[in-house]
Amino acid sequence: MKTTMPGKPMFIAGKWVKKEEVIEVLNPQDNSFVSTVPSASKEDLLFAIGEAKEGAKTAAAMPVHQRISVLSKAAMYIEKNKEEYAAVIALEGSKTIREASAEVKRCIQTLRLSAEEARRINGETISFDQSEGSEDRVGYYYRFPIGIIAAITPFNDPLNLVAHKVGPAIASGNAIIVKPATVTPISALLLAEAFEHAGLPSKILSVITGKGSVIGDLLVTHPDIRMVSFTGGLETGERIARKAGLKKLSMELGSNSPVIVLRDADIPTAVESSVSGAFYAVGQNCLGVQRIYIEEAIYETFSSLFVERTRQYKVGDKMLDTTDMGPMINESEAIRVESWVDEAIDMGAKLLVGGKRNGAFYSPTVLTDVPPNCTIAKQEVFGPVVLLFPVLDLEMAIEKSNDVNFGLQAGVFTKDIDQAFQAIGKMDVGGIMINDSSDYRIDGMPFGGVKGSGLGREGVKFTIQEMTEPRVVSFKLSHKRST
Repeated sequence: MKTTMPGKPMFIAGKWVKKEEVIEVLNPQDNSFVSTVPSASKEDLLFAIGEAKEGAKTAAAMPVHQRISVLSKAAMYIEKNKEEYAAVIALEGSKTIREASAEVKRCIQTLRLSAEEARRINGETISFDQSEGSEDRVGYYYRFPIGIIAAITPFNDPLNLVAHKVGPAIASGNAIIVKPATVTPISALLLAEAFEHAGLPSKILSVITGKGSVIGDLLVTHPDIRMVSFTGGLETGERIARKAGLKKLSMELGSNSPVIVLRDADIPTAVESSVSGAFYAVGQNCLGVQRIYIEEAIYETFSSLFVERTRQYKVGDKMLDTTDMGPMINESEAIRVESWVDEAIDMGAKLLVGGKRNGAFYSPTVLTDVPPNCTIAKQEVFGPVVLLFPVLDLEMAIEKSNDVNFGLQAGVFTKDIDQAFQAIGKMDVGGIMINDSSDYRIDGMPFGGVKGSGLGREGVKFTIQEMTEPRVVSFKLSHKRST
């Protein structure tokens, strides 16, 4: 398997563009060289936006059958080259090769789902005669594309999260400019390659690689950009919201996800699901399990089994099928997680397992007795650390679960339907997984949160709603309709 590749050009308005100034893409496992991508300038971005204005007109005029065909062919191309796509995800990012292969499968599903949803962008007739004096009017509404969308995507799902923005944009007849994460840009460029092979008309899609400090503000503030779709951290999301101006915003901003395990739960299932949910993709997952609240009657049993299962995790070379967990995205992130864990321990938390760093690797870590005022209890750790808390009952678990400025998803393990519905009604989250960990997701469901977890919903059907607007059409007749 190749671990280096020639420099990759960026994709602007249907053309592959090289630049003298480049950004190195490094393998976080050992900091080895993978490839380079162009470092775009403001002029490059302005050109992409100018071309996208024409691309938006082309996209809006594309018949639905053509949108479906392009999306389906792109999915087929990725499926044909799935090993290459998985290898790139694993090389430039943190995922193991098994996790990367799973992401490629999800990307294919996302594009096929986008093709299906393209045929279901419907409107409705409107009963204008519900208003007195409007008996001589008939009409309807339909949904139309908003124009140019800016998509800013993260490193942790460098292919599928790009597909979650590009697929619905094309399905709904919009142009889109993608700025992928600087550390994992190649996966997004491979997605552009798939659309080029699928026959997507030029100027509809651009994938522009560059530093956020150079092109980020211009991308979100430019008046021709009608929507910003951002996935990333809360602080960056808040800055974008302040700068963007009068345009649509869709933001998925992370979480500090809770799981509740009640005394009647299937404990082995809860352990296995929660361990996977905590350490998948090195915990660099917005849905990752960070806090687990366990009823006191089963706390010792659960925590013992949880630690035992955590110890079995194999940390190492992410390109091996036998590896469960690789490195974090870079050493500085591992150092940050290490400092948060050390702070918690200094404040009285107990380390049950893990807590060791080796470069960008940070071992699967379990803490208990974590003080509520330490950083790791309130903020999104975005790393392989999980906190265990005993609670008296469900009410206490819900209260503590809600006591953070995030609300993306939660998990509740119980066989009691009354307790399940009590949690459903009282937890401040966008999704509740009963007898599953917080990180369960399919690409067709509405995905998003409340509080600091973001604005709007992703999931193909729901993203299309965000990327279109309703237009009302009313006909005034020369006579009143007969009933």
